[in-house]
Amino acid sequence: MSEQVDLTTIPISPEGGNTNGDAAVKDAKDDKTVTVFHDKENFNVKHPLSNRWTLWFTKPSSGKGDNWNDLLKEVITFDTVEEFWGVYNNIAPVSELALKSDYHLFKEGVRPEWEDPQNKHGGKWSYQFKEKRNVNIDEIWLHTMLAAIGETLEDEEDGEVMGVVVNVRKAFFRVGVWTRTIGKHIPGRGDGDVSGGKGRSPEKGKEILMAIGRRFKEVLQLPANEALEFSGHTESAHSGSSRARAKMTV
Repeated sequence: MSEQVDLTTIPISPEGGNTNGDAAVKDAKDDKTVTVFHDKENFNVKHPLSNRWTLWFTKPSSGKGDNWNDLLKEVITFDTVEEFWGVYNNIAPVSELALKSDYHLFKEGVRPEWEDPQNKHGGKWSYQFKEKRNVNIDEIWLHTMLAAIGETLEDEEDGEVMGVVVNVRKAFFRVGVWTRTIGKHIPGRGDGDVSGGKGRSPEKGKEILMAIGRRFKEVLQLPANEALEFSGHTESAHSGSSRARAKMTV
């Protein structure tokens, strides 16, 4: 999709309930606040998220030298709980995507690319689910997105999480969380830019990333004996693979 979806035309609740285009505005005759949790069809307020998020989709390559920018498509940007459910209820589930497809959910203004200025000093936590038939990837991806937009993967002041990704491949599903840093201060960031690692010791930076990894592992419901790996984007780019040697594991 190259154009944004008209959110007034799509379901905007977890159950897929619909509403009219004026649902976000309070009825002039009735000043009572009604949320989607009270009435999924006739609510008059929305629940804002802490950040604006953009959903991206990578379509499979044709194998004829496709340009990455032609494969990566921006789907829609949203900033409320209701809009999220509207988007989720109107896109194909991960389990139905073609091989070599990807979904990316990133903070607005951040492209899901290693080269993006807000990503190039960072890395990602990731895990491959190799038993595809035994994995409910739709539920896993939903919980991953909810953890991201709900800001539960990190503490408010950390500013590390850039986005989450799911990859559909022949031998596995891979789910990842991208971070702004690899635990080190980003050169050239301002004194007040805590999210760039300014003022953090390497130990503190690593502690923050490890905490994100532990929370992500809980979201994925991985057993204790399964390792979730963290690798830097630079190493991944140099190795020519998204499976670069792990810097950390939880």
